[in-house]
Amino acid sequence: MLTSNMKSLINSLWNKFWSGGIANPLTAIEQISYLLFLRRLDELDAKLISDAEFTGEKYSSIFDGKFKIPNTNEEIDRASLRWSYFKQMESGEMLHHVQMKVFPFIKQLNGTNTAFAKHMQDAVFIIPKPSLLVEAISIIDQLYGEIEKQMKKGQMFHDTQGDMYEFLLSEIASAGKNGQFRTPRHIIQLMCELVNPQLPETVCDLTSGTGGFLLGAYQHILTQYTSEKYQQKDENGFIRGTLGDKITNEKLWKHLKENTFFGYDFDSTMVRICLMNLLLHGISNPNIERRDTLSKNYNEDSKYNVILANPPFKGSIDKGDINDTLSLKTTKTELLFVNRIINSLCSGGRAAVIVPDGVLFGSSNAHKDLRKMLLEKCELQGVISMPSGVFKPYAGVSTAILVFVKGGTTEKVWFYDMHSDGYSLDDKRDKLETSDLPDIVKDWKVRHKSDNSDRKAKHFFIPIKEILDNNYDLSINRYKEIAYEQPVYDKPEVILDKLEKIEEEISSDLKQLKEMIG
Repeated sequence: MLTSNMKSLINSLWNKFWSGGIANPLTAIEQISYLLFLRRLDELDAKLISDAEFTGEKYSSIFDGKFKIPNTNEEIDRASLRWSYFKQMESGEMLHHVQMKVFPFIKQLNGTNTAFAKHMQDAVFIIPKPSLLVEAISIIDQLYGEIEKQMKKGQMFHDTQGDMYEFLLSEIASAGKNGQFRTPRHIIQLMCELVNPQLPETVCDLTSGTGGFLLGAYQHILTQYTSEKYQQKDENGFIRGTLGDKITNEKLWKHLKENTFFGYDFDSTMVRICLMNLLLHGISNPNIERRDTLSKNYNEDSKYNVILANPPFKGSIDKGDINDTLSLKTTKTELLFVNRIINSLCSGGRAAVIVPDGVLFGSSNAHKDLRKMLLEKCELQGVISMPSGVFKPYAGVSTAILVFVKGGTTEKVWFYDMHSDGYSLDDKRDKLETSDLPDIVKDWKVRHKSDNSDRKAKHFFIPIKEILDNNYDLSINRYKEIAYEQPVYDKPEVILDKLEKIEEEISSDLKQLKEMIG
């Protein structure tokens, strides 16, 4: 959750870009992201140098040595490419330095054959005015100062940076039209707890956006390999640790940072933002590709151990573009993406995916066929119904989390009726003292130790036969029983006495009014 000061700074940044000649919100976000990346890159490298000095370990700074400027014979000290160095330059000199030297440097970061370098090939630094660059750098410095304040209060860096991205993304009108909304961090944490990604499994998001799910899975894995003394409970009730001190095998570290996380997005800007975001969090070689995973260009079936996703809700795709391996007869993306996720999982692979409520009870043949696929080709383990305010202020749609395993047999499905995600369900999304999320995780882990048959409770099992009898309906309202309490009314004579007293009070008030008028 962003502070009002951070929101004000981000709004000011938008206004500077708008008045500076960059009116397209997506273009502005991309340029702002480059600057955020440069700022964080300098800070992260400085921290690694400091840590190495403290521990006595060796660390080679990315700003050591010389950098040859592309298409020239000129070589410069890499130290001059640091944010802390060029921000002190005069405005005109600074703009030329960033355009011609710093930006080419980050385009080649991590080598020339990496995914990052590939997707940065077409990237262009287009801030047109020296004054805009100076103002943007000043505001970004202030933003990171605010992040440091939040970190002192126990907020994780990537949470607050993610909220910055969310606030930036909220300005894109097309995001709402395409049904794309950044998933709140605590919902990502919940979904990671439900599917529990482990080393050396592969984790994928088929609609990766800015990389929130992949970062959530990374943190979840790190927590499992962090000693208890370095762990702490965050504001959402989840235990978190980022040290990973129990990973003592270098090959395992290499696998985690280079061969664990995979993401796809059809938008080149989102791919670049995602790559920058993951790199800044220590995932040294993110496997992020620009690809529409519903199209004929995608063929990564039966590949991933874990998939976490919040696919676009309201989109559609041209019939001729749909991948032939998708069996559902529909153009609705909210259905096709679940079909794609099932196909992309390896046998025994696990998924947690957010779907709009309509997927659970829609009456079309495609809706029914998808639910049949979930129940008969997968083990549908859980349906967690979420309140409609979870995605406010960006969307008010009611949603649910589906948790399933590819293969196996569904014998019964665990339903949970989430009332609170720990935040108010209005546009303000203020933090609340109570939340269902820790209880969901606790109850999920022990769900098989009792029959969970009380349908008046928050969670219960429904046998597969009953779901089939109800035309594959997966809506919790189909099965939940409402606890009805018989109202207790006063006796008639008591009610009449109360009415008489009310009448006397009214008469007395009327008398006083008449006296005042008279």
